[in-house]
Amino acid sequence: MSSHVRHHALYRIVNAPVSTHPFPHIYVRDVFPADFYRELRAHLPPTSAFDNPKKLSRVSADYPDSRLILPVTPDNVQALDEPFRTFWTWVAREFLTGEFMQMMLSRFAAFLDQRWGGSIDGLKFHDEALIVQDYSSYALEPHTDVPAKVLSFLFYLPADGSMSHLGTSIYAPKDPNFTCPRGMHYPFDQFHLVTTMPYLPNALFAFVKTHRSFHGVEPIQEAGVRRDVLLYDIKVDNPPDFRRQ
Repeated sequence: MSSHVRHHALYRIVNAPVSTHPFPHIYVRDVFPADFYRELRAHLPPTSAFDNPKKLSRVSADYPDSRLILPVTPDNVQALDEPFRTFWTWVAREFLTGEFMQMMLSRFAAFLDQRWGGSIDGLKFHDEALIVQDYSSYALEPHTDVPAKVLSFLFYLPADGSMSHLGTSIYAPKDPNFTCPRGMHYPFDQFHLVTTMPYLPNALFAFVKTHRSFHGVEPIQEAGVRRDVLLYDIKVDNPPDFRRQ
C-alpha cells in the first residue's frame, strides 16, 4: 500500500460539494481506490476484537448494546493478529498522524468559523478512528453530538448495495426553533426524517457538528444485519462557548 490511498481520499473529499441544509454535510462515492476498498473489507478484524462502548466508558448507560467498537489505538492495533495488525498499523500511520486532520479542518474552516463566531486559530484539535459493527435491533435517536465534536466522517463498508436503506439519516425538528448544543438524544417522533445517506460500498457521509446537526439511525428491522463502518472524528480540546448556530 502507498500514500496514493490517502491522496485519493483527500481528492474525493476536498472536491466534494457541500450541502448546507439542514446542516453542512457531504456524501462521497468511491472515496477510496477500488483495490484498497477490497483490502479494507478483507481486513476487518474479527468480532472478538471488538467491545461494547459502554464497557469502555465512551457512552451513556442508555446507549444501544447492539453496537460494538474497536478504537484504532496503538495498543488495540498491536493486540490484533496478523494480517490485521500490519494493515491497521498502516491505516493509522496514513490517516491519524495529523496531515489528514489538518486538511479536513481547512476544508471545512468556513463552517467552523461560523460555529464559534471567529477563526479557529488558537484552538487545539485531535482525531480518532473507530471500527464499528452495528447489529440487528440497532437504532440511534436524533442527536447533534457532544460539544467537543467538530467533524464526523462515516466511511461505509458494506460488501454490496443490498442494505442501502440502513444508512445514517438526517433529521429536522418539527419545532423549527429547536436546537441542541449538547448532543442529547431525542424521540424520533419529534423530528422529520429529511433524508438517509445510502449505506453503499465505499461511500462516505461526513458532517459539521452544529446546534442543528441532528442525525441518527432508523431502527433496523431485518434479522442478521451487520453494518460495518469506519468512523473518523475530529474533536476540539478546548472548546469555546458556541457563539453562532
